[in-house]
Amino acid sequence: MTMLPQEVIRQKRDGGQLDAAEIAGFVEGIADGSISEGQVAAFAMAVWFSGMSRDECVALTLAMRDSGDTLGWSAMERPIVDKHSTGGVGDNVSLMLAPIVAACGAAVPMISGRGLGHTGGTLDKLEAIPGYDIQPAPALFRKVVEDVGCAIIGQTTNLAPADKRLYAIRDVTATVDSVPLITASILSKKLAAGLQSLVLDVKFGNGSFLTDPDETEILARSLVEVANGAGVRTSALITDMNEPLADAAGNALEIDNCLAYLRGEKKGTRLDAAVMAFAAEMLVAGGPAADSKQGEAMARQAVEGGAAMERFGRMVHRLGGPSDFVDRPQAYLQKAPVLVAVEASRDGYLAACETRELGMAVIALGGGRIRPDDRIDHSVGLSGLRPLGTKVSKGEPIAFVHATDPDTAENIRKKVAALYTIEDQRPDPRPVIVARIT
Repeated sequence: MTMLPQEVIRQKRDGGQLDAAEIAGFVEGIADGSISEGQVAAFAMAVWFSGMSRDECVALTLAMRDSGDTLGWSAMERPIVDKHSTGGVGDNVSLMLAPIVAACGAAVPMISGRGLGHTGGTLDKLEAIPGYDIQPAPALFRKVVEDVGCAIIGQTTNLAPADKRLYAIRDVTATVDSVPLITASILSKKLAAGLQSLVLDVKFGNGSFLTDPDETEILARSLVEVANGAGVRTSALITDMNEPLADAAGNALEIDNCLAYLRGEKKGTRLDAAVMAFAAEMLVAGGPAADSKQGEAMARQAVEGGAAMERFGRMVHRLGGPSDFVDRPQAYLQKAPVLVAVEASRDGYLAACETRELGMAVIALGGGRIRPDDRIDHSVGLSGLRPLGTKVSKGEPIAFVHATDPDTAENIRKKVAALYTIEDQRPDPRPVIVARIT
């Protein structure tokens, strides 16, 4: 390194600009462990307060990408595409999207993450499936992508290892919502995966890390510009996260919700609108579809014809899960022992909800982490979440709490009931997809 770690931290803390060599040296120290956890946390906080220029962000992204192995897919005849979400509550889109897009002729080597803050993680959800290996040997990962068309896994030890360490520390030091850190974290993994094109789901609203639409657009543009500058064709869709996306939040519950979607049971929902929009965007970016209309038609056929479900089942089995998982999910998914209904407090329309706090309720049930090494209970969470705009009667269920014991269930039931606002007038509907950034 050209500087002591504390000097890099001090310079960034004071608003100075780091050069590429300084950033690369610090990232190397994150990866090899020579920089302490306290110093990593201090660097993250300094970036949170002082920000980074575009050149610094590009340097951070590339240094984190190059902190480990990078994948190549030169022998693959399919276009290599992927999608990433900045995180939300009930956002299980990736679970459906990978097999749908694979069934339409693209290859999706999806490197996903665990939950951050109040948001659920794709890997935590997949670990609700017994035997599913989120960190397969590189040869198996490659083979599954080649044979099935998709594989959703976590970062291997040697894929962007600097990000893996920084990601966990950000989660517990209130430095998640930093545009440069989010940009570098997302893109370092995606660039290391050898993608040809990438579609980003950048969320705003009270269930997102970024609540302000203007800040969300800044992040979306940062991601798109840095990724395209690194040679990966990238676009972003800005999406609304002012309510849970799926009607479930919690790990096994969201896997069950994914299977219901792939059976065609969620057509016409906000979740369906999001899945179809992202599938179309990926298929156009990758080449199988000429335009978004054709892309959505291809994606819809993949669901309705059963091809997407077949791909999901094969992916699960090839990565260590049960061969009959999609046919008998209830035989394998953990079920919480206590189920209680959250009842509407009055007649009216569900007008608003505190989405972030719904995510925190899942954590309070044991379905998320407070510390990086916390164990997750995959069985707990919320289901039957009614969408905003629904007309309800007093005493009618608006959600269900899945808990390990009656006292916890009752506490969370009261909390969830208080997170919804019921009014006499139906709220104006809000689109799921707000804008497209290229």
